[in-house]
Order: sequence, then structure tokens, then C-alpha cells
Amino acid sequence: MLMLNLTIGFFGVFVILSFQFRSYIEPFAVMLAISMGVVGAFWGHLALGLELSIPSLVGIATLAGIVVNDNILLVTFIKNRLQANIPVSEAVQMAAVDRFRAILLTSLTTIAGLLPLLTETSTQAQLLIPIVASLVFGLASATLFSILMVPAFFKILDDWRN
Repeated sequence: MLMLNLTIGFFGVFVILSFQFRSYIEPFAVMLAISMGVVGAFWGHLALGLELSIPSLVGIATLAGIVVNDNILLVTFIKNRLQANIPVSEAVQMAAVDRFRAILLTSLTTIAGLLPLLTETSTQAQLLIPIVASLVFGLASATLFSILMVPAFFKILDDWRN
């Protein structure tokens, strides 16, 4: 049942992004960033010695929403540069530079706000720690990889079209 709901959720995100970007390929740039966040969440659980649980998966679902927001803007900035007839290499570089500070600050403030809860040892916090671990480590990894991989995706897409 969980896999069915996950599939429906990813398909829903893809459909909405397809309408927004008016493309069936560009939403994959955003979906790629979600997968990088999931990888970070798994590594975070491994580093902290936590088992994957339902609260962990709730954290990953929340993480997907946060990561999508950052990357929608990055893709929009890239598309705006491309519509201004700027070459792809320059467009992705300019968009990444323009959005870097905003993406980094958004991620760092979220991570800084969640760190006290991640280090909490009380019994009440034990339910929330897997959620927070998914968010903190997933967001750190998605931030790093989205700044690098989303522009690279557009460059690869341009090479593939040629």
C-alpha cells in the first residue's frame, strides 16, 4: 500500500510539474533532486544508527515537498535564461549562481532549526527523531546535489537534443 501511495504521489508531482513547465522532460530535473534527498536521508539514518520506520518515511515525504520548491525556482530561472537566447552553458551557470544563496540559506536555516530536535534525548522526542533525521540529512544532500545536478541535467539534455 505504501508503494502504491508513493507512486501516486510521484506521478502527481510529475503531472503538476509537466503542466507548469509545459514539458515532459524538464520535470525530471526536479524529480532527480528528490531522489538525491532520499539518498541523503538513507545515509543519515545509517550514520545515526536509526532504522527506517514509518516516521522516517513521513520525513522523506516532507523532504520531497521542500526539495521540489527549491528546484522549481532553479528550473524556472534556467528556462527564463534560455528564452532570452542565452547559450545553455551560460544559462545554467547564471541560474545556479543567482539561486545559490537563496537555496543555501533556506536549507541551512531549516537544518539549523531542526538540529536541536535531532540531538534531543528525551523519550517524547524519540518518535520525532527519524522524521528530523530524514529532513536534515536529506535536505543537506539534496541542496548539494541540486545545485550541481539540475544544471548538469539541462546541459546533458541540450547535448542529447543536438
